[in-house]
Formats: sequence, structure tokens, C-alpha cells
Amino acid sequence: MAAAGETFNTSRTMSLSAIIITKNEEANLQACLESVRFADQWVVVDNASTDNTRAIANAFGAEVTQTQAWPGFGPQKNLALSLARHDWVLSIDADERVTPELALEIQKAMQNRAADAFEIPRLTEFCGQWIHHCGWTPDPVLRLFRRGQAGFSDDLVHERVILKSGAVVRLNNRLLHYSYPTPAHYWRKLEQYSLAWAQQAHARGRTSSMLRAVTSGLMAFLKSYIFRLGILDGSMGFAVCAMQAQAAFGKYFTLYCLNQQNALKKT
Repeated sequence: MAAAGETFNTSRTMSLSAIIITKNEEANLQACLESVRFADQWVVVDNASTDNTRAIANAFGAEVTQTQAWPGFGPQKNLALSLARHDWVLSIDADERVTPELALEIQKAMQNRAADAFEIPRLTEFCGQWIHHCGWTPDPVLRLFRRGQAGFSDDLVHERVILKSGAVVRLNNRLLHYSYPTPAHYWRKLEQYSLAWAQQAHARGRTSSMLRAVTSGLMAFLKSYIFRLGILDGSMGFAVCAMQAQAAFGKYFTLYCLNQQNALKKT
């Protein structure tokens, strides 16, 4: 990974499009948009929200596109990316916040001619506590890139940014992630992600077993609680690691169920 350089493009100020995909995010969207007010364009691609998400986006001045069918996270973000018009693109989720310090760093980074993309370290909150271990920190995510230099993978879940070429630099200030205010938020995401991951894996011919599900869960707990020092995050750290174990078990068990259903259909 390249080190942050000090070669800047002083010919003109670079412009920025912030892209966000949403579904029923009225509780998060206003604060998210406010945190990226420094952007030159706000693109919101909404998937059939039934709350005030679109009204909030419209009132802020965002360009709102609505979809009915859900194609998966990767394709949905690629749709949002296709609507961006400016030099740089910042992909942000509705439950994330750009701090004022990060906003200044982003604006400075866009003048760096030596880099085509930037990773941003992310700090996640769980039930009112910032989690500094468990494998959740520093959690660098590639979110800022030159338009035309990158796109998203077509994965249904856990999509990633694919950079065509160029250097990636890591920023210093953190992106704040308010993803799990209660355990219920985690369980809802776990159910959604486990099913999407299992369906994708099953379609690609992958198989699982009960043994694989159990051992994956156990290893996930040991990895996050012991080797990634989740124990240092106290009781919330234990809860996070236990839930990560459940997530690992859940996705492989769901894949096993899909395998079994497919085998039954063939008999």
C-alpha cells in the first residue's frame, strides 16, 4: 500500500459525489447526509422504502432513484455509482458518519495526484460502546475513489470495491459506524446476510455440512475473542464475539440447508 504523498493537483479543486443506497433508513439518513454536506452531489438509490427515507433525501437536495426489485448490494451500489457525475466518489452507508476531521482529510486527499483510491479506517458502535478489538478495528474500507477508476463487485452481500489500477492510500481519521444500537439490529442483519451469502455460495456450487457450521462458529469465537483481543472490550466484547460465532455458524448452516433441499429435489 502506498504511503500518503504530498503531491497535490493545484490546478483546480476536485469535486465529489457521495453515493448511498437505502431501504427504510429514516432513522439514519438525515445525520448521514449532514455528515457529507461538503460533497457536490448526493445520490440516493432507494429500494422500495415504506418510511420517510425518500422524503428526507429529497428535502436535503439529494438526487433520488427508486428501485423495486432488490438485485443485491453490489449491483445496487453500481447503479448508484452510474449516477455519480463528479471527479471523486465517496460510497457511504446510511448508518455511517463522516466526522468533521475526516471531511477535511477527504477534501485534502482528493487533491493528491499520486492516489486513485483511499481506504478509511472504520470504528463501529455496538449497544452504546465503541468496539476497539474483536477484529472490528481498524476495519479499513475502500470508499473513496476516482470516478471511472473503480466499481463494485456483483456480490449479493459483502460487496467490495474493485480498483482498475492505481495506488491506494489509507486515511488517518475514522468513519463512524452506528450499525448496531441494539442486539435486534445485529440479528436482523445476520439473517439477511446469512441467507444472501448462502444463496450466492450455493449458486456457485459450494457445499457445507453440520460439522463445517459448528467448527466455523467455534473458530470464529476463538479468533475474535482470543487472537483479536475481543476480551479487552469487556462484556460487550464477549457479546460481539459470541454473535460473530453465531454469524459464522448461521451462514454455513444455511448453506447446508440449501444443499440438503437441492439434494431432496433430485430424489
